[in-house]
Amino acid sequence: MEAITVVPGKPDQVQVSELPDPQPEPATLLVQGRLLGICGTDVDIVENGYGWPPPGRDRLVIGHESLGAVVEAPKGSGFTAGDLVVGIVRRPDPVPCEPCSLGEWDFCRNGQYTERGIKELDGYGSQLWRIEPEYAVSVDASLGDCGVLIEPASILAKAWEQTERIFTRASWRPKVALVTGAGPIGLFAALLGVQRGLEVHVLDRTTGGPKKQLVADLGATFHTGQVEDIGITPDVVMECTGHGSLVFELANKVAPDAVICLMGISSGTHSITVGLDQMNKGMVLENTVLFGSVNAGRRHYEQAADALAKVDHSWLERLITRRVSMSGFADGLHKKDDDVKVVVDLSG
Repeated sequence: MEAITVVPGKPDQVQVSELPDPQPEPATLLVQGRLLGICGTDVDIVENGYGWPPPGRDRLVIGHESLGAVVEAPKGSGFTAGDLVVGIVRRPDPVPCEPCSLGEWDFCRNGQYTERGIKELDGYGSQLWRIEPEYAVSVDASLGDCGVLIEPASILAKAWEQTERIFTRASWRPKVALVTGAGPIGLFAALLGVQRGLEVHVLDRTTGGPKKQLVADLGATFHTGQVEDIGITPDVVMECTGHGSLVFELANKVAPDAVICLMGISSGTHSITVGLDQMNKGMVLENTVLFGSVNAGRRHYEQAADALAKVDHSWLERLITRRVSMSGFADGLHKKDDDVKVVVDLSG
């Protein structure tokens, strides 16, 4: 079989490798890879050296945003040949820590977790892959190729779940949400905010491409420019850009008792001078919560699958703006002006 393999930190080493088919494992699903999503983490692995190959190897089969069709399934697994599935990315650490022992590997406390296509486990960027049934998520057949969007949507399902838990500290509930960034993560943040009945605003620096219309078609409002120029005071913010200076601006522009969820990670080293004492005073006096969220548990994948199944599928289809072949993976890492989500076709 063919697989996309990389050496972290060496962009010139991206290649399509010929690998043996997966060995038979009776308790696992054999899956034929269908599509593979590309995201910023893949760019960070290839270009900046983030990520770890399996022990004893220098190459990693990349890919964590998956979609495949079951070829073989063990009896009693809940799956049959032909089912569409998405593979969960993270695996619990071997110790395990308390969260991992309870299936909350997204809250691993000792850092010994592993991740398919990222940390010490081969990913889903191959024509065939195996997976334990407990780490496979069923995809509604009506979603078709849009099932590849479940993994990124799961990150937002977790972020919204955690945000809503924080809001239970008081009797009121948020009405106005601001999403910063209109990439795939930002668009899913907006989608899940709209599904919760919030007035959603999306701030992005892009003026061209399909993002503005995608936001409008959700029933949300698209803005460009600066935070102070958009004319709202949000109760909740989903920060999806990773720009540190923006976090400081947001902390000074939100409503009292607001919650700010950080999901974006920047690989840059840009430094700014901020008034941390002022920021601290404002957050204390206004009951502001600022927290980070990463990865997702199984329930978040299921929540994401349910959320996407409720969306107009033509809207989801418009998120997939470019398809590349396996040999075109390196090119797919570099987004074009009108790209939203780039995916790799693993079938050819």
